[in-house]
Amino acid sequence: MLDTVAIACDHGGFALKEALKVALPDLNWLDLGTNSAASVDYPDFGHKLADAIRDGKAARGILICGSGIGISIAANRHAHIRCALVHDVTGARLCRQHNDANVLALGGRTTGDVVAKECVEAFLSTAFEGGRHQKRIDKLGPC
Repeated sequence: MLDTVAIACDHGGFALKEALKVALPDLNWLDLGTNSAASVDYPDFGHKLADAIRDGKAARGILICGSGIGISIAANRHAHIRCALVHDVTGARLCRQHNDANVLALGGRTTGDVVAKECVEAFLSTAFEGGRHQKRIDKLGPC
């Protein structure tokens, strides 16, 4: 697993963010907020996590909003981010193996705590396979 993992969410992902930090206490979390269930704007937190990765504060990140959709779109606006919205462990594993994703997005209202924990573990422990997948990643542009 990695040394530091950035994590950020909006109000719809706050409960799941907190549950993941409790379920995976051995990770060195860089918690970028939000810090309550009060309404906030998900793009602010997607951009904040992307900036942390750009600045070398973490190599990978976890983003959570109500569905995972909005915050993943916000993160993917950054050229150095490949954010994958997943709903199960297979998706979490494949986004690393085949797509070299550096950010995992989850839906706080669509993904249960146990599945989310398993997704994070798979995401952080799976390596990019390279090989035939590399030429496709190259077509996406720099990351």
